[in-house]
Amino acid sequence: MTIETLSGLFEMSQFMTVVGLIFVINMGLTLAEVILDLTTRKERRWKDTAANCAIFVVAQILEATAIATIGFFGLLPFYWLTPWEMPMTWWSWALAFLAADFTYYWMHRIEHERRVLWASHSVHHSSQDYNLTVGFRLSWVEGFFEWMFLIPMILIGFNPFQAIISIVLIAQYQHWIHTEHVSKLGWLDEVFNTPSVHRVHHGSNGKYLDKNFGGVLMLWDKLFGTFQREENAVIYGLTENIESNNPVTINFNEYRNIACDMTRCRTWQDRFWICFGRLSWRPDYFKNPTTLNTKQDGPTHECRDR
Repeated sequence: MTIETLSGLFEMSQFMTVVGLIFVINMGLTLAEVILDLTTRKERRWKDTAANCAIFVVAQILEATAIATIGFFGLLPFYWLTPWEMPMTWWSWALAFLAADFTYYWMHRIEHERRVLWASHSVHHSSQDYNLTVGFRLSWVEGFFEWMFLIPMILIGFNPFQAIISIVLIAQYQHWIHTEHVSKLGWLDEVFNTPSVHRVHHGSNGKYLDKNFGGVLMLWDKLFGTFQREENAVIYGLTENIESNNPVTINFNEYRNIACDMTRCRTWQDRFWICFGRLSWRPDYFKNPTTLNTKQDGPTHECRDR
């Protein structure tokens, strides 16, 4: 399939109508929830809501002007190098959605486990509220690299259009689950990503950390041991909150923390692991401030990391 044919699918395919329709529905649900919270005087941090909306506007501009193009052209070389291609039929789309959901699980999980990726994904978790506008609170940076997680889908025979649209639909599905207005849904909470399931994922409570990574299905969390039911009241936000409604601060605070920690490192190996290691990894000398040489290692205060 040529570049012209593939790119034309993003303009002419009926799937784009579905994507647009879901977007409109999500916007309508969000507006309805805001009105409901206003009329019922539900407690909400309105400056936080405003920050979520501002972040969303910038993200849409980036998506329209740069991110979508980078992802598409980034996947093309792998598409050309793959000697086979699945036809676009109902069964290949069903397989694509399943493969994309599996891909999303591992992308999401790795973003929680590696600090340089958490630096962007933490944006979504940094709100201490839980409402549909939190679904808008997505990093301005993530889209520039998340397309790389779709490479395995291309290598097994899906074309870039199928891979991208499948992951977009999985992301769009998740918007409605960012609400406290829907309680537990019984057996549905065991099978699908629902508001109850996703509230757990946004919890900073110890038992809720790094749970429920699935996009649509909870199958992967149950297979890989990361499923957790909603039991206790959820405390939203980070384990150490940013305490800012500035969209720029929200998007880049954790990168500042990483840079701060890197200045305190004594070796390039330590700097590498501070950036690319697990969130909790620190050199042993970080744990004993008296061993730090302030001239060599920089400030002795701790950088906030979650």
